[in-house]
Amino acid sequence: MTGTMIEARDVGKTFGEVKALDGVSLSVPRGTVLGLLGHNGAGKTTLVNVLTTLLPPDSGSARVAGFDVVADAHGVRSRIGLTGQFAAVDEQLSGTDNLVLIARLLGATSREAKARAAELVELFDLVDAAKRPSRTYSGGMRRRLDLAASLVGRPDVIFLDEPTTGLDPASRLRMWEIVEELVSEGTTVLLTTQYLDEADRLADSITVLSAGAVVASGTSAELKAQVGQRTVTVTMASSSDVAPARAALERVGLAPQFDPKHGSLTTPVTASRDLAVVVRALDDAGLEAAELALGEPTLDDVYLTLAARAA
Repeated sequence: MTGTMIEARDVGKTFGEVKALDGVSLSVPRGTVLGLLGHNGAGKTTLVNVLTTLLPPDSGSARVAGFDVVADAHGVRSRIGLTGQFAAVDEQLSGTDNLVLIARLLGATSREAKARAAELVELFDLVDAAKRPSRTYSGGMRRRLDLAASLVGRPDVIFLDEPTTGLDPASRLRMWEIVEELVSEGTTVLLTTQYLDEADRLADSITVLSAGAVVASGTSAELKAQVGQRTVTVTMASSSDVAPARAALERVGLAPQFDPKHGSLTTPVTASRDLAVVVRALDDAGLEAAELALGEPTLDDVYLTLAARAA
């Protein structure tokens, strides 16, 4: 296997007159996380289905773990794990029995299957509930069991299709920690998500889809630099100082906007060093701010800007 674990080249997929994927290309190195962002219907799940051999592409090509998704679908499936948007566990079986069943189906002996199940219930904090029917599990526990099931065969590549949708904050955080642990051990992950904070934390690189096409790709920092905007927010000690502060900032070429709700001035800047420009401008005018805050662009800003451009 090469250093590239997932590679798509001009992948296209059409359903009737709907072009679900329109020449999508991406590359994911070994031991990294690619965050795949996009609104509902952008093509994220369709791309995952193509890369996991559930759907054949109509055009283009794709390789996962060195295997072609069409010519060697069995090779792909032997190297991947997949967690879909909904937990796919047998509710009548216990957590341990779900994992043992999958291990046996993958060819493990009874002893090997039980040993692997024991490893995974411990990794995913399910020891206390391991013998209970999975129908009694909470949503977060089911998602952890689902992810554990996808790891039974020790896959090189894991596809996580919106794995934390509907989870409470504590369960989301635990899922993030598990993903980080897997990646630290060399696993490659493709993560689709609508939670921008999730992509910001987990993804080494991000690809944004809109209407089946890639509209942006890069690291979180690179995307923020492309379309984001730093700001400096100034809160004055007295409301009577707001007007002269605004005038002082305008004299040095800044364009502050007044926020009446918070009584603050917010001005776009190009770099963090411009914070000093704001301080000097206020000092020259004999004014002192009660609070200064430098705001960095977020992935929310990036996504909304890209969505507007795509529209």
